[in-house]
Amino acid sequence: MKFKDFHAGQVIAAGPYLVTEAEVIKFADAFDPQWFHNDVEAASQGRFGGLIASGWHSCSIAMRLLADAALQGSETFASPGLAYVKWLHPVRPGDALSVKATVLETRISSSKPSLGILRWRWQQFNAENIEVLDLEATSLFDLSRSDSL
Repeated sequence: MKFKDFHAGQVIAAGPYLVTEAEVIKFADAFDPQWFHNDVEAASQGRFGGLIASGWHSCSIAMRLLADAALQGSETFASPGLAYVKWLHPVRPGDALSVKATVLETRISSSKPSLGILRWRWQQFNAENIEVLDLEATSLFDLSRSDSL
């Protein structure tokens, strides 16, 4: 989608994405090597009664889903960050995750008219419609590239 295609109140849905045990362990081994993410036996004795995905893994899945659904072919080039991120419920192997992104605001920078700014809320849900992730992101768009993409 192009920046001009986004508008406040718009909802973009993406998914589902099936989380596998192998990828939970692989992600954890590479980026968040805590026992409740990468040790099946130890996790079975832990507070959650089994393996759970890293919250950063959940964020990565949401990013992938929205990159495919909304950002491919756009003028986006960066993000200055997140206003907040909340991991509301554990993500487990076998979960099918979907994302609902709600556009909160779009605007053109007053100091840089070639800069589009998109603020949006991402909510991720499992197949039981339990919210597992909630975050607010800002995405930047280089509007001088609009005609070349």
